[in-house]
Parts: sequence; structure tokens; C-alpha cells
Amino acid sequence: MQRRRIVAAALTAALALGTAGLIAPQATAAVPGGCSYASSSYRPVLSQGSTGAAVKQAQCLTNVWGGVPKLTVDGIFGPSTRTKIRWIQGCHGLARDGIVGPATWDALYTPVPDCYNPYPG
Repeated sequence: MQRRRIVAAALTAALALGTAGLIAPQATAAVPGGCSYASSSYRPVLSQGSTGAAVKQAQCLTNVWGGVPKLTVDGIFGPSTRTKIRWIQGCHGLARDGIVGPATWDALYTPVPDCYNPYPG
């Protein structure tokens, strides 16, 4: 019974401090390049022929990486998107299959400043 009172008091104190602005809210990680076409937690497997918001998100994130030309963020996973994905996969030492799976999504959300693989052009 005493333990419940202590827990309840601690929760009440934390709530009061948070409401008073004395405890900072948890910050959310910024998405590279301001890409906001889909939630960063929405990571379906994408490949050539895929369409939709997740493709737009992936295309936007690839543009943060560099490489010329920049992709048009149109939500259609075509040959140009596949080429850019393969380049990014090579920069991370991933299989260069052009498929955006879990490891490639992780790479898209963590761009590196330099990639020593020449961009195919």
C-alpha cells in the first residue's frame, strides 16, 4: 500500500513539473532534408514499379544524399530512382539490388557527407 502511494506521488510530481514546463518534452528526431511525405516509421519494401507516399519519402531522402541529377519527387519508383538507390546502397556497403528494404531505409535516414562511389551518370 505504501509503495502505491509513493508511485502515485512520483507520477503526480512529474505531471506537475511537465505541466509547469520544468521538464522538457521529448524531442523528435528531425527528418533529413525536411522530407515529410510519410512517417519515418512507415518503411514498406519498395522496388521498381512501386508507387505512393513511401516512394516520395524515399525519393526526397535520396536527394538529401546528393548525386546529380536530383530525383523528381513524384511517387513513382522508376529507373532513375532505382539507380540512385543502388548508388546509396553502394555507399553503405549494402547489396546493390535497388530494393528499399529495412537496411536501405536505415541508410536513407542517415546520409553520409561523403560517398566515394562515383555517381553513375
